[in-house]
Amino acid sequence: MTLVIIGPVTQDLVVIGEKSTHKIGGATYFQSFVFEKFYNDYLAIVNCSDEKIANEFPSKDKVKVILKEFTHFFINNYPDVNNKDYREQLSNFVQIPIFKSDLEKILPKKIDGFVINPLNRHDFPIETIDYLKSFNVPIFISIQGFLRIPDVEVNGKYAIKLGTFDKLSDILEGVSSIFLDEGEANITGIDFDVDEVVITDGSNGSRIISDNHETKINAVKCENIADATGCGDTYMAAYISKRLNDYSIRSSGEFASDISSKKLTKFGHY
Repeated sequence: MTLVIIGPVTQDLVVIGEKSTHKIGGATYFQSFVFEKFYNDYLAIVNCSDEKIANEFPSKDKVKVILKEFTHFFINNYPDVNNKDYREQLSNFVQIPIFKSDLEKILPKKIDGFVINPLNRHDFPIETIDYLKSFNVPIFISIQGFLRIPDVEVNGKYAIKLGTFDKLSDILEGVSSIFLDEGEANITGIDFDVDEVVITDGSNGSRIISDNHETKINAVKCENIADATGCGDTYMAAYISKRLNDYSIRSSGEFASDISSKKLTKFGHY
């Protein structure tokens, strides 16, 4: 049985104060390093324009690349080096959807669950989501990408703003868990037909809502913060790795908080 994590890989520019660094990114990329250590039976499926990107993952044998015309590009700008909770983002907002036909020949025969990581609302058409639901296994979705819409253009890239998405309820119907942050929760609300809603809030910790009960998870203190990009994705993967092994909501959240805190001390992935 295999956990399948799906979503775009990115070419990123991370700006922290006056220091700029180019690197690989995307939720599926960050999560693969967590699953490599804590849930080894996984397959990462990414869409981009360069199949050599698989060499950047922790295990090349556990990556399949769906070749598309473009690759997502993000600029993650942290103008205040002392406040990694505040980030300004720009993106090229490419449209490189993952279709059912892209997945049919590359999915493993036995699947534990799906982790779905859109970076914008074009990445996963609802037909693709419905196809993945037909496997009747747990589905975990980061909803951030479905809420992103382009705003002001800056040198060919677009500032990112968040907005509602009229197809979101249909996409999320019946999935196991959704992941979002407090700003996204304020836009969408949390009243979806899902088993768990996991809401992160940076240094303020996280909260997990299930069966009308809220579990509050404190953030783990971190002294030497290096890079906050990908921390939410790291939290998500760490949480899922425990829940799939029947750990409680609290113990899974506390583990995820600890792992994402450790990621904060590293530039790049966990």
